[in-house]
Amino acid sequence: MTAYAPDPILLEVYRHRFAGVAEEMGATLRRTAYSPNIKERLDYSCALFDASGAMVAQAAHIPVHLGAMPASCAAALQAFPDWCEGDVIALNDPYAGGNHLPDITMVSPVFAGNEPIFFVASRAHHADVGGMSPGSLPLSTELCQEGIIIPPVKLVRRGKVNTDLLSIILRNVRTPQERRGDLEAQRAAHAVGERRLKALIQDAGPQELQAYAMHLKEYSERMTRAAIAMWPDGTFTFEDCLELPGGRTPVIRVCATIGGDAVTFDFAGTDPVMEGPLNTVLAVTCSACYYVVRCLVADDIPVNDGCFAPVTVTAPEGCLLHATDGAAVAGGNVETSQRITDVALGALAQALPNRIAAASQGTMNNVTIGGRDIHGHPYAYYETLGGGMGAGPTSDGLSGVHVHMSNTRNTPVEALEMQFPLRIREYSLREGSGGTGRFTGGEGMIREYELLRPAIVTMLSERRHVAPWGLAGGVAGACGANELRRAGGTRELLPGKFTRRLGATDRLRIKTPGGGGWGSAPGAAGSGP
Repeated sequence: MTAYAPDPILLEVYRHRFAGVAEEMGATLRRTAYSPNIKERLDYSCALFDASGAMVAQAAHIPVHLGAMPASCAAALQAFPDWCEGDVIALNDPYAGGNHLPDITMVSPVFAGNEPIFFVASRAHHADVGGMSPGSLPLSTELCQEGIIIPPVKLVRRGKVNTDLLSIILRNVRTPQERRGDLEAQRAAHAVGERRLKALIQDAGPQELQAYAMHLKEYSERMTRAAIAMWPDGTFTFEDCLELPGGRTPVIRVCATIGGDAVTFDFAGTDPVMEGPLNTVLAVTCSACYYVVRCLVADDIPVNDGCFAPVTVTAPEGCLLHATDGAAVAGGNVETSQRITDVALGALAQALPNRIAAASQGTMNNVTIGGRDIHGHPYAYYETLGGGMGAGPTSDGLSGVHVHMSNTRNTPVEALEMQFPLRIREYSLREGSGGTGRFTGGEGMIREYELLRPAIVTMLSERRHVAPWGLAGGVAGACGANELRRAGGTRELLPGKFTRRLGATDRLRIKTPGGGGWGSAPGAAGSGP
C-alpha cells in the first residue's frame, strides 16, 4: 500500500469531512442571507471542487443547481487561469457557466502554499436581478430581457471588493440592498468553506486531502458503474411536451441507451429553440439526467464528479435543450428541467418497471410579485410551490412537496406576510388531485395570495393542460390551475404563463398538479406512457 492508498475507514471519514464543509457553507449562507427566498426557502447550493474543477463533494441542496455547477467552475477556471488568495469570481451568464440569470454563482480558491488545490462554490437564487418584470422570470423572448448578465468576473480581488463592478450590478436590480446582503452572505459562506478546508490541510497535509478527493471520485464512479451494470441493456425512447400560449406543445424526446456499465441520453428529435423563456442550456439538461441516474443508484454513494462519469448526455445544438447564445432561458432552469426529468424517467421506466414512480407534478409553479410597499420601498417576491409526487411501485406519492429538480421549501406564511404586502387567504392540500391506481399519486396544493398593494405578477407554470402521467396503468394526476379573483366577486381563469398588473385586494389562487397513480386499480381504466 502506498502512502496515500485508500484506507476504507479514512475514505469514509473524508467523505463526511468534505461534505461537512459544503453543508456548513450552506448553513452560513442561510443564516446570513437577507431574502426569504434564501433564508426561508433554502434556494441555494454549495459544493467543493478540486484544482482541475472536478466536483469533490456537495451539500444536499438543489439538484438543478448542483448538476450544472461544474460548468460554472469550469468557466471560472477558463476565464481566470491565475488566482490569488482572496479572489472571488461571480457569474450568472447561462452561456458561460450559468443556468439562468437569477442564479448567481461564486467560485473562490483555497490555497496550499502558492497554488490553489481546491475551490469552493455557491449558487443562490436572487429574487431579482433586473429585467422586464419583477422577480426576473419574465415572459421573455431573448436573454437580455431577463436581467443583468454577468460573465465570469472578479467581484473580489485579493480580498478587496471591486466596488465599481458591484455598483453596476446593484444599479441594475430592483432591490439593491437585499441583493447586496445576499451577495455578502455568499462571500461569508466561502470564507467558512476556506477556513474549514485550510484547517483540514493543516491537520493532514495537502497531499492526503488531494489523494482522498481523488479516491472518493474513483469510488463513486466504480459504485455507479456497478449499479448501472445491473440494469438491462437496451435502448428506450420516451417523449413529453411543454405548454405554450396558443395551444403549442413543443416536444422533448429522449433515447436512453443502457450498455454495460454506462448510460447515454440522446435528445435528438427534440423541438428547436423557441420564442419564449423555456429554452435551456446543455448544462441544465445534463443536470437533470445526472439527477435521474443518481436517484436510481444506491443512496450511500458519495455525490461527486465520479457519479457523472458513466452518464453521457447529447442534444443537438440549436434544440430547446441546447440553446444557442442569446435565446431566452429564464424558465428553462425551473420548468424545462422538470420535463427533462420526466422524459428520462419515462424512458428508464421501460427498463426498470418496478423501480420508477409515475410522473410527479412536473412544474415548480413559479410565482413572482413585485411593486412598492406601504413605505414606497420596492420589493420583489419569488416562490416556487410544491405539489403531488408520483405514486411508486410500493407506495402512494407524497402530497404538497417539491419534487425532482427543486429541493426547496414553501415560504412560511408568517415570513411572507411579515416582509411583503401580501396576505395568504388559503394554504391547503388539494383533495382528489392525485391520480388513482394500485397506489395513489400525491395531492397538489392550493395557495391563495391577496395583494395588499398594487403589483405586477408573473407566473411560469406547467402541467395546466397536459396532466402528469400515471404508470403501469395508473391514472394521471390532475392538472394545475391559476385563477384571478377580483374584489367584486368576478373570477378569471389565467393561463399557465402570464404577466399581469393587479390591484390591491385582488387574489391569485393557484392549484398545483397532483402526482400520477401507479398500477391499475380494480375497475379503473388507467392511463400512462
